[in-house]
Amino acid sequence: MLKVLILCTGNSCRSILAEALLNHLGGDRFKAFSAGSHPTGKVNPHALATLKRHGIPTGEFSSRSWDEFEGTGIDIAITVCDQAAGEVCPVYLNSVVRAHWGLPDPAHVTGSPNIIETAFEATYAALEKRIHQMLALPVETMSRGELTDALNKIGATTP
Repeated sequence: MLKVLILCTGNSCRSILAEALLNHLGGDRFKAFSAGSHPTGKVNPHALATLKRHGIPTGEFSSRSWDEFEGTGIDIAITVCDQAAGEVCPVYLNSVVRAHWGLPDPAHVTGSPNIIETAFEATYAALEKRIHQMLALPVETMSRGELTDALNKIGATTP
C-alpha cells in the first residue's frame, strides 16, 4: 500500500477533499493523508458538507502540519495549491515522488450559498477525475520517473 500525502498551505479544503477521495476510492492500494505548511487548524465546513453530499464520512479529518508526517514513510506527495508547490518542503519529503495538481481554492469564493456550493463541487469533481486517472495507473510497476511524469501530467489536465 502506497502512502500519499496531499499538501496545501492551509490544509482546510482541497487537500482534505483529496485525502477523503483517495481513501474512499483507493481501496487497498493507497492510504492518503493531508497536511499543510501553515495549517489553519480547522477544516472548512463547506469541504465537510461536500463530502457528506457524496456519502463520504467526515469524522476523522483535521487540519495538520506536514511536520506531523515525518517518519510515516510517505511514498508520494501531491500539492494541490500553487503556493504549497512553491514552498520548500521538509527534508523527509526530498526522497518521495512529488507531483503538482494545482486547483483554485474554493474557500476564497464568495456569494450566495449556491455559488459557494458550486465552487466546492467543482473542486471535488476535478479531484475525483484526477484520482480516477491515478488509480488507472500501474503505479506498483512504474519507475519513480515514470510515476512522477504521469502524476504531473494528470495535474496538468484542465479541471
